[in-house]
Amino acid sequence: MVAANEADWDARAPLHAASGFYSQPAEYWFADYEWEDLGPLEGRDVLHLQCHLGTETIAFARRGARTTGLDLSARSLDEARRIAADAGLEVEYVHADVYDAAEALPGRQFDVVYTGKGALCYLPDLRQWAGVVRDLLKPGGALYIVEFHPLLNALRPVSLPGESDELTIRTDYLEGRGPIVHDSTVTYTGDEVPGRQRSYEWRHGLGELVTTLAVAGLSITSLRESEVLQWPRWPSMQQTPEGWWRLPDEAPRLPLLFALKATAR
Repeated sequence: MVAANEADWDARAPLHAASGFYSQPAEYWFADYEWEDLGPLEGRDVLHLQCHLGTETIAFARRGARTTGLDLSARSLDEARRIAADAGLEVEYVHADVYDAAEALPGRQFDVVYTGKGALCYLPDLRQWAGVVRDLLKPGGALYIVEFHPLLNALRPVSLPGESDELTIRTDYLEGRGPIVHDSTVTYTGDEVPGRQRSYEWRHGLGELVTTLAVAGLSITSLRESEVLQWPRWPSMQQTPEGWWRLPDEAPRLPLLFALKATAR
């Protein structure tokens, strides 16, 4: 299943790189609270796991961090290296499965390990991943996760697009039922993926994530929930003054993103 996901991301990478979806400046993908949580990055060692095109990775480099991105997809990293070179930024990119990250970066540890916005769902084993993160952190270093909220992943429109703006719970919030299989040939940028293979995702609830990190020896220092997204997931969403998107005023306030910080002891 992981091999199928690797092939899928290899197929998507050049389409994503050419898409207008990724035309925003790298800083667009960060909320102000993320920079507040992360603190100054000048001179710090930052590792971005599951970095894809390095869209967020280069934002760390622009803030003076010694930055490394790691991803399963070699095609994604080809695009990431080109994007960083075009921006005149020095970023190291490493091709490896996230579970092999410690072996791919032998003896190295980081002040910040970052992952986010569509990464956790590709982890079949959260406990093993948490152990890898722990080993990659310096003492006192921080894991920072900014991710789609499990509630967002569970919500779907009541009916077909255009027929209703109402949302309902259609899929699992909690983990435990194994992988979700996707056979769609259209990626989230709206592009048709030639010969795209089947892909797999796994659900992870907030309770599972927090408990797994605690068991791995990390201390949870903050957990934020946010009602805004970087793109309009549903047609009824309204743009904020900052350019992100939220549900309309008449809709219930729901968490769409969460941000979790945990430190190594």
